[in-house]
Amino acid sequence: MWDFSVGRALSLMFQTLPFVLLRMAVYFGAALAYVLVTGAGAGIGWGIGGFGDSGFQANATIWGGVIGFGLVGAVMYLAREYVLYIVKAGHIAVLVKLLDGEQMPEGRSQVAYARQEVTKRFAQASVLFGVDQLVKGVLRAITGLVRGIVSILPIPGAQQFVSILQAFLRIAVGFIDEVILAYAIRTKSDNAWASAQTGLVLYAQNYKPMLKNAAWLALIVYGLSFVVFLVMLAPAALAVYLIPGAWSAGGIVFALIFAWAVKAALLEPFAITCMMEVYFRTIAGQAPDPAWETKLDSLSAKFRKLSQKARTYQPPRAEPEASTASSAG
Repeated sequence: MWDFSVGRALSLMFQTLPFVLLRMAVYFGAALAYVLVTGAGAGIGWGIGGFGDSGFQANATIWGGVIGFGLVGAVMYLAREYVLYIVKAGHIAVLVKLLDGEQMPEGRSQVAYARQEVTKRFAQASVLFGVDQLVKGVLRAITGLVRGIVSILPIPGAQQFVSILQAFLRIAVGFIDEVILAYAIRTKSDNAWASAQTGLVLYAQNYKPMLKNAAWLALIVYGLSFVVFLVMLAPAALAVYLIPGAWSAGGIVFALIFAWAVKAALLEPFAITCMMEVYFRTIAGQAPDPAWETKLDSLSAKFRKLSQKARTYQPPRAEPEASTASSAG
């Protein structure tokens, strides 16, 4: 079936409760902002529409809601690097330490420890974001290779099957890019590009068990997300009812947003914890296969760019102690 322990993943989630609460604050706060700002925009549009006829008022209300929704979406897009740096990578840093059976340093909060660890590996949010984007590009190339292998098999209806497989793999791989970041943090290397490169080669040479477990987790996470969506339809419909000139599709949109918040805050870290457990256990004692490195190099321009950055990266220089001491004197 699958190779991860649900019980252990839930236990680790509980041990990282400060980060779980932080994720909930960020993502549920974003969901609430979508509802409130969309409602405020619709209310402003409804007020402006009062200067015209009923048709004008209805259109003004809809456009006000759309503009409010878009404003929150723009803010979330601009904040994506910060969220990745502070929330996601920080949570991964703590999970890595606990998965290795190590204790958290005494007298320090998880958030403070995580911030220091992430800063060591990725000096700036833009570096982490750059690594993450390249990793995602390489993962898409690996899944493309898998699709290509399946498409040439003599299977009846292979083309339709490949289309379904492509959509499913796109969802499943969404849990793996942060596992590669976890490897970069776990290696304690000062060259995050090189660590991510090695982590991708190790993933590629073990793609079968990794994709199998990612597929199971995709079914679990998105199945639970659908249940949350159904549960959230009633309160979302109430929120739409309270908006002036409410529109019928608003309830579905808000229910989707709340389901996304639950998925991002609770279900995604569970899936990532499970994948980290499988990945670290699978690659234990392995060395990167040069044949897979060559294959990835020929398959993905993103991998070649990652390799180039790994070769040319220069870690920040530490301040010499002597000059520090002389300046203090």
